[in-house]
Amino acid sequence: MLLITFYAYLGYGMLIYLLVKILGKDKMVKSFEYFPSVSVIIPCYNEGPALRNKIRNTLDLSYPEGLLEIIFICDGSEDGSHTIPMEFPTVKTMYSEERKGKLSAMKRAVRQASGEILVFCDANTRLNLKAIEHIVQPYRDRRVGAVSGEKAILSSQRQGASESGEGMYWQYESFLKKYDSLLYTLVGAAGELFSCRRELFQELPDNTILDDFLLSMKIAEEGYRVIYVPEAVASEYASANIGEEVKRKIRIAAGGWQSMFRLRKAINPFQNPMLTFQYVSHRVLRWALIPFLLTAIFFLNHYLAIQTQELHWFVILGMQYMFYLWAWLGHQLQHKDVSIKGFFLPYYFTVMNLCAILGFFRWLRDAQPSTWEKAIRADDLAD
Repeated sequence: MLLITFYAYLGYGMLIYLLVKILGKDKMVKSFEYFPSVSVIIPCYNEGPALRNKIRNTLDLSYPEGLLEIIFICDGSEDGSHTIPMEFPTVKTMYSEERKGKLSAMKRAVRQASGEILVFCDANTRLNLKAIEHIVQPYRDRRVGAVSGEKAILSSQRQGASESGEGMYWQYESFLKKYDSLLYTLVGAAGELFSCRRELFQELPDNTILDDFLLSMKIAEEGYRVIYVPEAVASEYASANIGEEVKRKIRIAAGGWQSMFRLRKAINPFQNPMLTFQYVSHRVLRWALIPFLLTAIFFLNHYLAIQTQELHWFVILGMQYMFYLWAWLGHQLQHKDVSIKGFFLPYYFTVMNLCAILGFFRWLRDAQPSTWEKAIRADDLAD
């Protein structure tokens, strides 16, 4: 059990790094030679006056004139922010009073989009100026069906447990994404900045929780590669506090369980062995096994130590208690600006796995709606 836990969080990263190096797949030639027509689609809901900043950021993106279509779809917004995109004549605005969720809005926008490549990004992110130029280049290869950008966590002046923990977590996730992509394919794209070929966009059910993840995995199931381009960056602030991060992580975990039961090909090694290897190692173990395994390890360790009286079981048990004590201290200091940011990592790790368990039971009860209130971000509290 300890070996499986080690493999899921560290061993898999070490393995794919070595495989990429041995196979020489880290030799990449980058150039700006391919400029297909692009539709950038931004689903919005009650974004408020800050939406103007997002629109300006999108209009500032570097891309050949006449090849970039920008669509803001603000279905269900009740704060009047749906009128803001109308102030910009080069932006296409879509609005319906009925709120059916992000995926429903995306599907409606896709039907009106004209670009060969569809790019989706969140309304609370900021893209670097050459993000679109970078994200379209892999599409020169017809085997590439989708491309994901990098999610960057911005820091506020006062970093607490959520910002420190999420920032470090995403640094490691970025490493895994890079080497997943180099080895064969990304296993799940981040919705902060995700793109796909228009003809590969699938009309997923409206009750889909993790639309970006499931859509990218469905494309991978069809035999296409999903590529990671870290030069295309979507920046956002971390959740304002652990409470907001917990809401987000439980939703993600519930969506993970929903996705596992919808991705029948990805879990079948006879369909695509490499995809199954990456999907199980990077996603399934963390969502479906490790959170429950950690609980079992903790209680089983007590039994083995008491029954055998062997020193090594007591040492392992002591290490677990030290780790969870560190996590408890992180909880106590979660609102403090601690200079050693790694201090919050055990707390964030523990909370993340607890959320995975809670997400499982939420999925089991079918209690996670596809429409949800966005998490409050650190910059929201500063406004």
